[in-house]
Amino acid sequence: MAPVELGRSAFILNPLLLTLASKCEVARCSCSVVTPLVEWIPAARSSQLKQLFKNALCYAIGSAGLFPVFRRIFAGRAVIVMFHEIQQDCRSELKTGTSVELFEYSLSWLKREGWTIVSLEECLERLARNDRSRRYAVLTFDDGYRDNVSVALPILERNNAPFMMYVPTAALTRTMQSWWLGLRELFRSREAVTIDAMGVRFRCPDLRSKQVALGKVDEWVHQDYGRAAALATTFENAGISMSSLNDRYFLDARALQSLARHPLASIGGHTTSHQALANLDAAAARTELVDNRNYLEDLLQMPVRHLAYPYGSCGLREGHLANEAGYVSAVTTRHGQLSDDRIDRFALPRIGVSSAFDSESSFAARMNGVQLAAQTLLARRPHRQGVEDASRQVRPTAG
Repeated sequence: MAPVELGRSAFILNPLLLTLASKCEVARCSCSVVTPLVEWIPAARSSQLKQLFKNALCYAIGSAGLFPVFRRIFAGRAVIVMFHEIQQDCRSELKTGTSVELFEYSLSWLKREGWTIVSLEECLERLARNDRSRRYAVLTFDDGYRDNVSVALPILERNNAPFMMYVPTAALTRTMQSWWLGLRELFRSREAVTIDAMGVRFRCPDLRSKQVALGKVDEWVHQDYGRAAALATTFENAGISMSSLNDRYFLDARALQSLARHPLASIGGHTTSHQALANLDAAAARTELVDNRNYLEDLLQMPVRHLAYPYGSCGLREGHLANEAGYVSAVTTRHGQLSDDRIDRFALPRIGVSSAFDSESSFAARMNGVQLAAQTLLARRPHRQGVEDASRQVRPTAG
């Protein structure tokens, strides 16, 4: 079987697959058997199976001692790490955030592996002057959850770790349509859930089935954010109040004012109502950006210079609008690391961490560039397939 051509990463493929085969107790299988598993990932219907496979792959690579190889080739000069909730009881919240254990591991791993945790401002400054003395990590928290202060802050203080929190206005004013919190409340409190807008009824008596069902509805909304409004009737019929959930989970204005004075904290914008900016017309998107920045600066009496796009929804237009609104950087949810000073400050990639899909080994793997390596492999497949198809079309028939 011919190796897949990947330029500088080609030599990694066969050892990686052989290691995976060994760890999965199929060491007698050839690479031709294991390769279809790698190619199967994008087409897998079950996200749970796909994640299990990814975690097994990450564990195999780490156990084989291949992380340094990936790090040398694929890891960037800096990374922005994305968190949302840091949960004391991750199971009761259906593993929708990051457990305390995984959060603590993430910080200890960064320090142990030589990543210096710095503020976003310092990271961008060092990249601009092409400082290659070490690798840098930035910690970011989206939405302004209460547990970022009650749970995460003491851990951040023990590690002397600066961080950025991106806050939407509507979280503070309790007007945000936080449909993801509504869905979680719906599934965690019931063994059978009907989503009228989908025309689907889920039976979910245990944690695993609740996670799977919640994931399906979450994916349905993410395919079209306009669908979130269609969940209002379901929430109302279930007696779920968005305002009450916002009050339970998000910081209030006074708590944010107190946090903003903390020497490790920086506060960034996250729009007024947490809508997907790419779905709005230019005037509405501009208003979301400007009003949120003005609100936060008035509340905190300090400049707000950095932005996170809700859902990572952005393109060139949103970058221009963010710049016009007075921001100097904007982060996305696109996976990636920062490699040099030639970066788009208004489309900065991040690496998200969540207990729903991360383990200690998968966190280490992604920080070492394994996911980027996989993306490189998969990106080459369509081109390779096209070349092979063209070759078959021009190949003379036997006669």
